[in-house]
Amino acid sequence: MTQNNIKRNDFTEGKILSPLIRFVFPILFAMLIQSLYGAVDLLIVGQFSDAANVSAVSVGSQLMHSMTLIITDLAVGTTVLLGQFIGQKKSEECGRVVGTTICIFTIIGIVLAIVMQPLAAPVAAALNAPAEAFSQTVYYIRICCGGAIFIVAYNILGSIFRGIGDSKMPLITVLIAAAFNVAGDLLLVAVFGMGASGAAIATVMAQGLSVLLSFVIIRRKGVPFTFKTSDIKFHRDLVGRVLVLGLPIAFQDLLVSMSFLVIMAVINKLGVIASAGIGVAEKLCGFIMLLPSAFSQAMSSFVAQNYGARKMRRAEKALASGIALSFVCSLFLGYLAFFHGAWLSTVFSRDAAVCVASGEYLKGYGIDCLQTAFLFCFIGYFNGCQKTRFVLLQGIVGAFGVRVPLCILFSRMLPVSIFRISLATPASSLIQNIMCVIYFLMLRKSYLNRSDCPPA
Repeated sequence: MTQNNIKRNDFTEGKILSPLIRFVFPILFAMLIQSLYGAVDLLIVGQFSDAANVSAVSVGSQLMHSMTLIITDLAVGTTVLLGQFIGQKKSEECGRVVGTTICIFTIIGIVLAIVMQPLAAPVAAALNAPAEAFSQTVYYIRICCGGAIFIVAYNILGSIFRGIGDSKMPLITVLIAAAFNVAGDLLLVAVFGMGASGAAIATVMAQGLSVLLSFVIIRRKGVPFTFKTSDIKFHRDLVGRVLVLGLPIAFQDLLVSMSFLVIMAVINKLGVIASAGIGVAEKLCGFIMLLPSAFSQAMSSFVAQNYGARKMRRAEKALASGIALSFVCSLFLGYLAFFHGAWLSTVFSRDAAVCVASGEYLKGYGIDCLQTAFLFCFIGYFNGCQKTRFVLLQGIVGAFGVRVPLCILFSRMLPVSIFRISLATPASSLIQNIMCVIYFLMLRKSYLNRSDCPPA
């Protein structure tokens, strides 16, 4: 497959703000549809099956979401390397990166498919799957993991296209997968009554079909770099670079998730209303945080190209533009979360007390929205500059140096206030932002002292 007419963005020339806007919003819409993906499974199973199957999909999808997140994080190494080689106009190197990525993640997909078959039951037990839903949960996990190769391929395609500056193709793939998933759910769950197993089969088939159709589209349009069958092998000089860039990001997100599980355990001790309220708030926060996450992914690709092209001043301007745009959008989301959190919570609960508790917790996220507008753009910038170890460091400090200790401290202060506990999250983001600013200034001084060029 040689260079052809598939559209990509060259972020190293021309305007900054308008290309950034055109690039980030397809990413945001794709992430939104991806988030709704699991909700559709739960909705259809809830309408056409019993509570046990609903519980199985709920528990099993949590595990699959975590696995998908880790795979996506690992693939950031591919996104960054492709962006840098695109910026350096090294077409053949791009083909080698893609070939190496295919080999690495094919192995990951096969290992997941094999290993998770015997581990499905122990994992379901560790996730505290209810006894009535235990067997359905095990089936759901086994089926989804059995199709791990399709799930991996589906997410790798997105990382490759973001690396070459094309955010529309990943949006197309997720739309195709979502359409097939809804059709599959209706057929297997509503018509054939297969419950959680039917939802799992529909998910795997949808992503498999999406991957196949995506390859057809790619084959017809081509890619903006040279790619040959002989490129599909482990290139020793690239395997380490892909993993060294991706592993710190994956580990950082894993630690962040663990910190929120610790916070959930602390809050669960406050009673069922507080526990339910935080659960509802976290669901809403998942959607609220899509915006800064989309900017982070866009910033990684934008900066990677300019880092490769040795245009660090342009990368800095992109960072400033991204922060400004993200902050403006976050003002609206922050306003809704802080002042209308209880009303938003009625989407997931009809219990007035639960909605009030959720609204109190969302106030903290309302403040945090303004912080993450800076933080997530900084993280994307550092990822694009290959500084993923610092990203891991600031994540550890924020999660276990600030967020968890403050949450425990505030939960012991009488009278107990859910709003006060929620302040642990923006406090963590504040410390992380301070770390990011200091590190950014250190990098900037280093780059400018080298004639505006990063090391090759």
